[in-house]
Amino acid sequence: MSEIIRLSKKVYQKIAAGEVIERPSSVVKELVENSLDAGADDIKIELSGGGKGFIRVIDNGEGMSPEDAEICFDRHTTSKIREAEDLDRINTLGFRGEALSSIAAVSKVVLKTSPGKKDKGVLIERKGNELIKQQQTAFPKGTSIQVRDLFFNLPVRKKFLASQRAELSRIVKHMTAVVLAYPEVKFSLKHGQRSVFSYAPVNTLRERIYQVYGKEKLDQLMPINAKQNSFHLFGYASRPPSGRKDRRYQLFWLNLRPIKDKVLQAALNRSYQPFLEKNHYPEAYLFLQIPPSEVDVNIHPTKTEVRFINSQRMFQMVYMTAEESLLKETGIKEVSVSEEKKSMGRFPLKAAPVYRPMGEKKHPFAQEFFTPWGQEKQTGPQVLGQYLNFYIIAADKKGILVIDQHNAHERILFDKYREIQGQEEWPKNMSVTPRVMEFSPSQESLLKENQDLLKKAGFEVDSMGGHSYVLKEYPDVFEQDEAEKAFLSILEEVGEAKEVGEEIKTKKEQILASMACQSAIKAGQPLSLEKMDYLVEKLFETSNPSVCPHGRPIILRISREEIEKGLGRKKG
Repeated sequence: MSEIIRLSKKVYQKIAAGEVIERPSSVVKELVENSLDAGADDIKIELSGGGKGFIRVIDNGEGMSPEDAEICFDRHTTSKIREAEDLDRINTLGFRGEALSSIAAVSKVVLKTSPGKKDKGVLIERKGNELIKQQQTAFPKGTSIQVRDLFFNLPVRKKFLASQRAELSRIVKHMTAVVLAYPEVKFSLKHGQRSVFSYAPVNTLRERIYQVYGKEKLDQLMPINAKQNSFHLFGYASRPPSGRKDRRYQLFWLNLRPIKDKVLQAALNRSYQPFLEKNHYPEAYLFLQIPPSEVDVNIHPTKTEVRFINSQRMFQMVYMTAEESLLKETGIKEVSVSEEKKSMGRFPLKAAPVYRPMGEKKHPFAQEFFTPWGQEKQTGPQVLGQYLNFYIIAADKKGILVIDQHNAHERILFDKYREIQGQEEWPKNMSVTPRVMEFSPSQESLLKENQDLLKKAGFEVDSMGGHSYVLKEYPDVFEQDEAEKAFLSILEEVGEAKEVGEEIKTKKEQILASMACQSAIKAGQPLSLEKMDYLVEKLFETSNPSVCPHGRPIILRISREEIEKGLGRKKG
């Protein structure tokens, strides 16, 4: 008996659908892309249950004739290509029909569409690729597709969907990327009776960023723009010293399609290295327009990953353009190191610290910084001074200690906050004149998802209507201005899973770690000798002086043996 069989159409259609439709956000992505390809400039999205129960996308695009609507759910039907060669010059986001077949295979679908001519529109109802109804209907020019009970016939896939809030958050995140790419299009998104967002059409990307994120965000960004023949890079990126501790707000688009690409991300981060604090990354909204023949967009079923014909050219374009914009923004002149190194890029010239030998006239604080060994008062490490306003230099009998002042203070505060959290209520202050904060849709979703945890940590927020909020109460470890900035940063940090230290196992601990990070002294901040002594003393009283709660090292030790070996001095 043969063990190899030919799968039935019903089975292989479900398998193929799973490659494209992974969750509700996949459905929204495919339907919205079809609407944009159809030339729509008004797109409405309606959801319930985070998209698990109901999704409807309505557009005013070209619509379909009854003949096209009848076959658009069939496999391998498309209005975008005719020959194999067309794959090398695709200028659309997808192939209308390919996605509809996958969606219909795992849900209950109702399609209404009309080309807007004298003929009436058509209504088609399907259930798991089974035709239920097809009839004429009155419908204006455009298309409406309603999707219910996603994965009703794939219970295993349905069981692994996330919570309603988490699925909604994914949809909002994807749609934010789409909204930014098409400022000339009107977008609205409703979840149940609640309006998540509604953006009127505008003329520029700058205006759209203002709509989505507000003026404060826009003020932290600088323009990026470069053209090389048929290649065009444009958008906005962080204006130094603004930076983030994660890469989540590094967004890239290729020919208006949101993509993920490690080459582009690496180029961006490399260009910012000399301009941002260590372990900080730029925020960026960068668009690449290149000939379709220069990229393969079909290496992934959802087309979120691409393969460039010349990835090195893409790297250089992003790196050089961002670097030139940074040099112009910071007012640092370009300096070519040498002819041989030109291919490696250009680097900003920075002044090196000047060291002067200590003569008879010593600095007034020299005696404090260099107390003779054995005369120190404390029993722990002896503080010698501060280097680059980043590091505390101390010594003990085993060698020299280089202590990251920010990470050290973060560890001290984290242990302290964990003790406070164990009490019944976090000590709070009330905002006297709270500043109105405009939240993006993704920030609103994060707030609703984490509101209880944030309240327990001392942050209480009031809605002012629309997308406006004020911070009503905040932990007493912050000043009011600091509290508002810390709240926004903490809200985003708890939004997604991050690489953290082993001791941070819950969102509650992640919030405490974020609070400690936000309230800790900053790298680059000058410290008095008394403050340095205090930090070093308290650090060695914490639960783990070697790493901060996020898992970053705090102390670098240079042993006495290493020093003596490096200086050619025998151990005495």
